[in-house]
Amino acid sequence: MSHHLDAIVNARLQGKEGLFSLEMANGRFTQIRPQLNPVIPTEKQLDASANLVCSPFVEPHIHLDAALTAGEPRWNKSGTLFEGIECWSERKKSLNQQDVITRASQTLEMFAAHGIQYVRTHVDVTDPKLTALKAMLELKERVGHLVDLQIVAFPQEGIISFPNGKALMEESIRLGADVVGGIPHFEFTRDTGVESVDWLMELAHKHDLSVDVHCDEIDDPESRFLEVLAAKALKLDYGTRVSASHTCAMGSYNDAYCSRLFRLLQKSDLRFMCMPTENLHLQGRFDSYPKRRGITRVPELLEAGLKVAFGQDSIRDPWYPMGNGNLLRTLDTGLHACHMLGMDWIDSSLELITDNGAAALNISEYGIEKGLPARCIILQGETPYEVLLGQQQALASIRDGKIIMQREYKSPQSALTN
Repeated sequence: MSHHLDAIVNARLQGKEGLFSLEMANGRFTQIRPQLNPVIPTEKQLDASANLVCSPFVEPHIHLDAALTAGEPRWNKSGTLFEGIECWSERKKSLNQQDVITRASQTLEMFAAHGIQYVRTHVDVTDPKLTALKAMLELKERVGHLVDLQIVAFPQEGIISFPNGKALMEESIRLGADVVGGIPHFEFTRDTGVESVDWLMELAHKHDLSVDVHCDEIDDPESRFLEVLAAKALKLDYGTRVSASHTCAMGSYNDAYCSRLFRLLQKSDLRFMCMPTENLHLQGRFDSYPKRRGITRVPELLEAGLKVAFGQDSIRDPWYPMGNGNLLRTLDTGLHACHMLGMDWIDSSLELITDNGAAALNISEYGIEKGLPARCIILQGETPYEVLLGQQQALASIRDGKIIMQREYKSPQSALTN
């Protein structure tokens, strides 16, 4: 798996008929050619065996600093966001740099094994020592051969409502965080929540950094910080650099309000992150029946021309005890939860874990085209529908023309006979 490739042959490409060969040199795609017939690969060619080849998966929203800490120091018995924050506040006291690096490294290796090559992680900076942030900045340099890692300075316990919250955010940026985060619905009051959004947006704009805000991750229909974030992004002409994560309260907004809100969202051109598995688990905890499930208005946002990406959010931490790194699992759950199992949605569904995530992360060179970095993955199935039916692990992951992960492929026919 250490050599560089000349081409991937016998590949299927999304939305195109027939087989293709993806030629590459010096870490970039040089040609994408149709094949009239299957070919036998040479030593420096990789056989896709008529499986779908797509751009690498993008994990747009994860908390690597908390990964693999579920049950430490105790389990989240209520299953709520707020008890999760309490559990994490207790676990955070015992953090050290090696602890964070070890768990985050294990998680990133899990991601790489599933074809993920781009990751945005939120790192809690409501810690006077900024232990996790410093650890993640060190890890970022170590994992460049596997993933591109973006680090969000995330104020888990608030900016205005946490002692020295502003100073810790500013220090995080000085140390090298890539993205400015926020959590306005966790600030003490509506006014302080609005103040936090205004402040973090000005900080990001001043330093030419992207923004990713945990926004309205609550079932309260009166939690309306999304409009505040969108209005500020529009005023600064910064929308393509701003992501609104979760926006769970949108699932509880009335349609009349949403009609007005969507006009603003389209003008500001925000990006949206939806975490289906996490929010299905966390939300609706204060409802009897019917229970809200906390999923934002994904199809409506997509139909309005806005970018929505699916993410995992957590891997076995105080908020979510499950997770295995397989974004196809997340995608499948999201499509079910959002009533998006029509074939038109399924045919375009991989965009939710590829292109839309790349847009949200402002990845400048992404895709399978001549001249772009030779980064792609080989999935199991000829079409998005087949890929989703199987939800099998990726067969191979190619990064800058080099194989970084590969598995043996067994065709469906051979699997039945073995």
